[in-house]
Amino acid sequence: MNSRRQIIFSLFVTLFFLVVGTVGYVTIEKYTPLEAIYMTIITISTVGYGEIHTLSDAGRIFTMFLLLFGVGSLAFAAHAFIESMIERASSPVRGIRIMEKKIDKLIRHTIICGHGRVGAAAAEHLAKAGKDFVVLENSTENCVILQAHGYLHLKGDATSEKVLIQAGIKNAGSLLALLDSDPDNLFTVLTARELNPTLHIVARSESTYAESKILRAGADSIISPYASAGRRVADKIMATTQKQHSGVSVTEVASPGFEPSWIEVDEKSGLAEHAVEAVSGLIAGQILGIRRDGKDILSPAPVSQVLLGDRLLVVSSGIREQDETYAKQPRKIVLVDDNPVIRRLYTRLFQKAGFNIITASSGREGCELILREQPDGAVVDYLLGDITGLEVCKAVRESENGQKVKLFLFTADERTELREKAKKVGVDRVVLKSPEASEIVNFVREEV
Repeated sequence: MNSRRQIIFSLFVTLFFLVVGTVGYVTIEKYTPLEAIYMTIITISTVGYGEIHTLSDAGRIFTMFLLLFGVGSLAFAAHAFIESMIERASSPVRGIRIMEKKIDKLIRHTIICGHGRVGAAAAEHLAKAGKDFVVLENSTENCVILQAHGYLHLKGDATSEKVLIQAGIKNAGSLLALLDSDPDNLFTVLTARELNPTLHIVARSESTYAESKILRAGADSIISPYASAGRRVADKIMATTQKQHSGVSVTEVASPGFEPSWIEVDEKSGLAEHAVEAVSGLIAGQILGIRRDGKDILSPAPVSQVLLGDRLLVVSSGIREQDETYAKQPRKIVLVDDNPVIRRLYTRLFQKAGFNIITASSGREGCELILREQPDGAVVDYLLGDITGLEVCKAVRESENGQKVKLFLFTADERTELREKAKKVGVDRVVLKSPEASEIVNFVREEV
């Protein structure tokens, strides 16, 4: 019998003896109903307040019967209640529900998919930093470990849409796909990107073959044994050359299988103002570090921009000659939007599409950026904090440096009047905002 049935049965038995006692005292001792139920309750509860009236011999025999069985029924009811409370407190289902409620309250947290060696290290680091995170783990043994650490976690398949939603992916700020299988990480990234387009995703990859696929699926960056080896090489090279003159070659300290070299970012190189990820593609190698104004930046972020005067430390299995490297430059796009979430989303989408994208957070800043960079195209939001997108486009068209720039006005306003104004100031195309984030990227790819 489960605890719920025990409670119901015990209550029924107790109620039965209350009724029997009340009827017995009314019948035997001629008590009123109120006196009878009062006498029954103080008898069963063993309070011992004394008899209302002196009991007859039949009444005393009945009271003894009521004491023996009535007190037993009350004790049985108390036992059933206590057992139910202990069972609920120790129930894993209750623990899961409490954890799910805590997860539902999280905002901008990190979701860690997999609690292997890498996932455990990531969880430990986030815990020490006081950051909110949820671990998704399919192994019962690892879930026990997570429980012992007190980490918020869910048992389930991280590639499942349902499990990711339970982990609060709609409100999450980042996701770490650290599963042991490249296909599993690929599907996790793909599902997560569909559920939250602005999520920052870092994925693990065991092979260079899978890296490009995972990136195309929606990952912002990849961690792999190759990247770890590259960072170790960078640390060694940077430490060795820190005190050397900036023009000294460092190929003599290379590890086997790597050919590191320095590349100067000057006006002839054409690499200035490009994102690190775009430059890596151009030079057919990985940028391990940037030396800027006498300071070294190790493992720069893919979206970081390379500036004029930088020196890039690059490692590859054979770096191309600079003339060949710079022969083909990616198309440059300027995005002007005052919403940081939108800028981050479209930075990733345009980079995936092969563009070198530069962003501005205000209309005036965007106008100056477009005229200075003279990009192949500019995507300008209509509603900006300082001036409107139309004013930006008008100022660009009136300048000599902005005549060849393709202008795209990005807006949710469907009025014909706005389209006519945009045409008059020189906008090449008005693009309506839609739930499909990649639509504007397709428009720009077709016309730039």
